[in-house]
Amino acid sequence: MALDTYRRKRDFRRTPEPDGGTVEQAGGLYVIQKHAARRLHYDLRLELDGTLKSWAVPKGPSLDPAEKRLAVHVEDHPIEYGSFEGDIPKGEYGAGHVIVWDHGRWAPIGEPDGGYAKGKVKFTLYGEKLRGGWTLARMGGRAGEGGKNWLLLKERDAEARDASDGDILVERPDSVQAVDRTPLPAQMEPQLATLADRPPESDDWLHEIKWDGYRALCRIENGRVQCFSRSGQDWTRQFAPVAKALAAMPVQSAWVDGEVVVLGPDGRTSFEGLQEALHDGRGDMRYMAFDLLHHDGVDLRPLPLEQRKARLSALVRRMPEGAVHFSDHVVGRGAAFLEHAAGLGLEGVLSKQRTAPHRAGRHADWLKIRCHQGQEVVIGGFTDPAGSRSGLGALLVGVHETDGTLAYAGRVGTGFSDALLRTLRKQLEAIARKTSPFAPFPDVPPRTHWVEPRLVAVVRFTNWTRDLRMRHPTFEGMREDKPAKEVVREQPKKAAAAERPRRAADTETVLGVRLTHPDRALWPEIGLTKLELARFYESISDWILPHVADRPLSLVRGPRGHTGTTFFQKHRMEGMPDVIGTIRVDDEEHLRIDSTAGLVALVQIDVLEIHAWGARADMVEKPDRVVLDLDPAEDVPWEMVVTAARAVRLRLEHLDLDCFVKTTGGKGLHVVVPLQRRHDWKQVKAFAHAVASDLARRVPDSFTVNAAKAARPGKIYLDYLRNTRGATAVAAYSTRARAGAPVSTPLTWDELSVDVGSAHWTVRNLPARLAGLRSDPWKAMATTRQSITAAVRRELRLRA
Repeated sequence: MALDTYRRKRDFRRTPEPDGGTVEQAGGLYVIQKHAARRLHYDLRLELDGTLKSWAVPKGPSLDPAEKRLAVHVEDHPIEYGSFEGDIPKGEYGAGHVIVWDHGRWAPIGEPDGGYAKGKVKFTLYGEKLRGGWTLARMGGRAGEGGKNWLLLKERDAEARDASDGDILVERPDSVQAVDRTPLPAQMEPQLATLADRPPESDDWLHEIKWDGYRALCRIENGRVQCFSRSGQDWTRQFAPVAKALAAMPVQSAWVDGEVVVLGPDGRTSFEGLQEALHDGRGDMRYMAFDLLHHDGVDLRPLPLEQRKARLSALVRRMPEGAVHFSDHVVGRGAAFLEHAAGLGLEGVLSKQRTAPHRAGRHADWLKIRCHQGQEVVIGGFTDPAGSRSGLGALLVGVHETDGTLAYAGRVGTGFSDALLRTLRKQLEAIARKTSPFAPFPDVPPRTHWVEPRLVAVVRFTNWTRDLRMRHPTFEGMREDKPAKEVVREQPKKAAAAERPRRAADTETVLGVRLTHPDRALWPEIGLTKLELARFYESISDWILPHVADRPLSLVRGPRGHTGTTFFQKHRMEGMPDVIGTIRVDDEEHLRIDSTAGLVALVQIDVLEIHAWGARADMVEKPDRVVLDLDPAEDVPWEMVVTAARAVRLRLEHLDLDCFVKTTGGKGLHVVVPLQRRHDWKQVKAFAHAVASDLARRVPDSFTVNAAKAARPGKIYLDYLRNTRGATAVAAYSTRARAGAPVSTPLTWDELSVDVGSAHWTVRNLPARLAGLRSDPWKAMATTRQSITAAVRRELRLRA
C-alpha cells in the first residue's frame, strides 16, 4: 500500500500526525512544510494518485533559477498531512516542530504520472508564497542512493528573481496557517444546527451521527476541566466522569465541543439512560467530541471545520481508552448516510460545511436531519391518572410562537415508567399555578392541573396535524440543559440551493453567464454567496472595469470560499467561460476580461481577488501606473499608516507628480502614480525603488524597504516590487479573500482619515457609498499626463 512505509515509521499513539485513515482526494494539493527536526529543512509535497508525493529540501526552495536545490525523495504522506502543524514528540520519527510554510494548488505540465516515473516533473505552483513554473529532476546519483536525490529548480518567468533581490525564506518565514496567540476564553457560545428536511449531497459537506444526549462545551486548563451546558451553566459536577477523562487530554489548554451520552445494551445512545446517570449516578457516561475551538493559545474558530476536526482526532488518539471518543464523519453522499443511520435506529444526522469557520449561534452551515419527527416541548399542565395508573395521566405541552406566547401542542400520555410518573407528579406539583399558561386557552379535559411553564421535555411523534397538534406523541425524556423560553416549533427548512444535492438545474444566469451553485457561501461568516458577489460586480462594473479590463490578470481563486484553500491563477484552463479571454505574453496565454460579463465569469470560477498588471494589453511593455504598497507591521497603528501615505504624496508632489490613494482591503494602502506610456518596466521599477528608498532614508522611523520581518517591527514596508514586469497588485474595487468581504477602495485624499480603516469598505456597504458620490474619487487619473522626467531622475539620482 502507498502509505505502508509512512505508517510503519510512526507510533500514532504518541505522534499527533494524521494516520491517513480517511484519505480524501483534495485535487491538486501543494504544500511546503517547514520542519525544525534535528536539522531544519523544508518538505515539498505534491498530491498525485491519492497521496502526497514528498521531497525533503534541506536548504528550502529558491526563486533564483540559477539556484539548484537538492530534494531528497521520501515516503508518500496522506492527503490530511497537508494541513498538519504541531510538535512531533522526542523519540518519534522526525521529532520537531512543523508548520505549513506554503500551500495552494499545483498544475502539472504534461502527463504527471509518466513524468514522475521517468524522473522529471515540470509544473506550475499557485501558492501563497511560491508561484510560477518549477521542475523536479531526478539525479543519476551514486550507487545505493536508489534514485532518492532530485533537484528542485525555479523556471525563468515573471515569478523568478535574482538571489540578490532577497530570500523568500527569510522574508516570509512564518506559517500561512498562523493564528495569533490568544488567552483561553472563560466562556464559549456553541454553534447550533438548523433543522432541515434532508442532508446535502455534495462533497462540500461532511456528515456525523446526531448523538442523543446533552451538549457539553468543555474548558481545559492545566489539567483542570470545566463542563458547560449549551446555555452556559456549569455542569462539571453532573458530568464528573467526562471531566475526569478529559483531564488526560495532551494539552495545556483547550475548548472542546461534544455530546455527553450513555450507550444502551444495543450500542445506541440512550437518552433515558443518560437521565438516570445524571440523577442517580448509574450508567457509563461517554463524551463524543466533534469540534476543537481553542488549543494551547490558538483560537481555532476561524479555521475550516475539517482542519479543526483533524487536530481534535490527533489529540483524542493520544489519550487512554475510556470515556472520550472522537465523533468521526463521512464526506458527501448525505442521503445514503441518513438512510444508514435510520436503519440502525439512530436519532438522525448532522451535516456540516467542511470549510466553514465556527460561528456561535444557529446557522445554516450546520444542519440537523432527523430519522423521525422530534420536538422539545414545554410542560404547561397535566391530567390525573385513570384506572391502575399512578402519578399522572398525560402531560399537556406547548411550544413558543414568534410573539413569545406558548401555543398548545397536544397531550403526551405514553413513554413513561411508573417510577417516572410518580417523580414527575412531585416536580409538577411544586410549580402549580391556577391558570393556563397557553394562549389561546386549549380544549382540554376537566380537572386539568396547570403548572408554571418551566420544565422542558423531549417528544417523538409522527407528524403535525392541520391545527398544529402532535400526532401520536411519545415521551422521550426531560431536557434539563435548555431554558423553556428557547423552545419553539421546529419545522424542517427545505434544503436551500447551497444545501441541495448538486444537479444541473442548480444554476442562475447573470448577463448570459451561467453560475453554478449560486448559493455557495464564498464568505460563510456573513453568508455572502456567489450570486451576491456576481450582482455586486454587475452593479459596480463602471467603477472597476477601467482598472481591470484589457490588462493581464492574476486571480485568487477559492472554490470553497475564503476559509478554504485558495490559489493564484494567471493562465487559462479548460472549462473556463468563453467570455474570459487571453493575451499572449512571452509565449504564454495570460487571462484578461473586457466586459461586465467577464467579471461575472470570474465569479463563476470562484475568483475572490482580482490582481492586475500595471500595463494594458495593447502595450504590455509600457506601464501606465506605479503602485507603492504601504504594508504596515502588525504593531503599526492605522493613524501612522495614514500619516505615512500623506508623506508619500508630499514627496511625489515635490517631484511634480500627482498620485492617488486606495485602501487595499487588508491592513495597508496603495499610492498609485499614473504615467504616460513612455517607460519600460526596468525604468518604472527603478523609479519605484528610488522613491521608496528615498522615503526610507528621509523618514527611517516610519519606512523600510527591507522585506525581512525582522527589520519591520514598528515600520511600514514600502513594497516597490509591484512594479516588476509580470508582477500584479490587487485591483481597485476588487474583493479580498479576508473575513467580511472587504474591497480595495479608491478614496480622495480628503477622505483618507483615521476613521476609515483599510478593510472598512465591503461588498455589503460599498454600493451605497458609490451611489452617494458626486464623482469618481479617481476621476482625474484618466486625464493626468505625466512621466518620469529628467528632473525627476536627477532628483532621485536615477540613470537615464
